[in-house]
Amino acid sequence: MAARILDRDRFAKCRALMERGATPGERAAGRAAATRVAAAAGLSLADALVLADAGRPDAGRAPAPDHDRPRRPAERTYAWATPRPAPEPVTVEELRRQKATDEARRKKATARARRRPQAADPDWEHWSGEVREAQAARDRDWAQRRPPRAAD
Repeated sequence: MAARILDRDRFAKCRALMERGATPGERAAGRAAATRVAAAAGLSLADALVLADAGRPDAGRAPAPDHDRPRRPAERTYAWATPRPAPEPVTVEELRRQKATDEARRKKATARARRRPQAADPDWEHWSGEVREAQAARDRDWAQRRPPRAAD
């Protein structure tokens, strides 16, 4: 059988979760994952721990049991957590300038729309043609029925 190699990075991550997980469930999941990584290399968890400890500089020390240590949240600083300065209030002049700019933009858009030819709607053109033809027929009928006018 070929010797398999322990994935030390993955095992170290699982071990860290196993030893320093925030909850008992996380620590149990870390132990199970570390056991799987060790089994993939053909080792037991204890053998993998010994092998991993051999390469560590503090291998002679016994790890402090974490169940005796009180837990406290990690102190982290995030760039997004720094308070932002208060925004400058908007002045009346700024509001007037924005309104004038918006009104000028709308006027330009309206002028462009007026210059642009509008595409004819085929349905409307058909309907209006029928209306014009009906009106022309009524006009002809009226012209034929009206009495002749006396010459001025």
